[in-house]
Amino acid sequence: MAAAVGGGGAGTSGCGLKRRYAAAAHTEANQDQPPSEDHCLRLRNGMDLLKDVTENKHFLPTGLEGIDMLLGGGLRQGQLTEITGPSSSGKTQVCLHSASHVAAMNMGSVMYLDTSNSFSPSRIAGIIDVLPTSLVKEPKNLRLKRVMSSIICQTVFDIFSLFEVLHQLEISLKDKVNKGGIKICLLIIDSISSLLAPIIGGKYPQGRSMMISVAMTLKKLAAEHNLSVLVTNHMVSAGNGAHKPALGESWKAVPHVRLVTSCDRASNICTATVLKHTLLASGRTMKFVLPS
Repeated sequence: MAAAVGGGGAGTSGCGLKRRYAAAAHTEANQDQPPSEDHCLRLRNGMDLLKDVTENKHFLPTGLEGIDMLLGGGLRQGQLTEITGPSSSGKTQVCLHSASHVAAMNMGSVMYLDTSNSFSPSRIAGIIDVLPTSLVKEPKNLRLKRVMSSIICQTVFDIFSLFEVLHQLEISLKDKVNKGGIKICLLIIDSISSLLAPIIGGKYPQGRSMMISVAMTLKKLAAEHNLSVLVTNHMVSAGNGAHKPALGESWKAVPHVRLVTSCDRASNICTATVLKHTLLASGRTMKFVLPS
């Protein structure tokens, strides 16, 4: 089974975390800027950046052919990818397939942060079971055990637990760098909006600052530890019957890649459309099939 850790996470009280991260939140005046120390941590020239992209920033396959073709190979390491869409549009299925394929192909471990009890071990097992032997050459029982052991699932139900989990993840990643071993290459949060929407415009006066802090932390983890970060976001009404991704304009600028999905549940044929991409024009679409 995938490793599962319950509820709030790292043994720190919710009140303590609230004090810790409320005090650490940036003011509105500088909240969109990284800490000053980050400006001078490392300066790299164009050749350094090119080498990093070609040698380190690989694509992690989702296992869904249409999405992988649309994105040029899958989820890019070092980047934050967002899947948005209405309910039952395939967002969680994209997450489960991505976790399964990355783990199955021995690309590294996967951390899956489940905010709404959407993680399904039985669905993961079903995806693994039908992987072709040309892709993963090992007996099915050994494959299942290896893959499920490579997916770390933790439930996270509030913003303060998320801060603590990300803090512990950063410590773990640095430890892996120092001591070696297989490290996490894919971080999934399904869904990020379940954690961030309640603090925006609600009882937390620093809600927007906390949201920006989460965004900066995720992008820093992706860049410094060569992670691919995959998050899901729900849709809200935009008026006149239209819908738009939740979390507003401040979050809109955060993802490097933003896809919106829709799905015909009768046929399980879905459509992914590019809303934002560092290289591709918005509006490009591709069909993909969610296996039954």
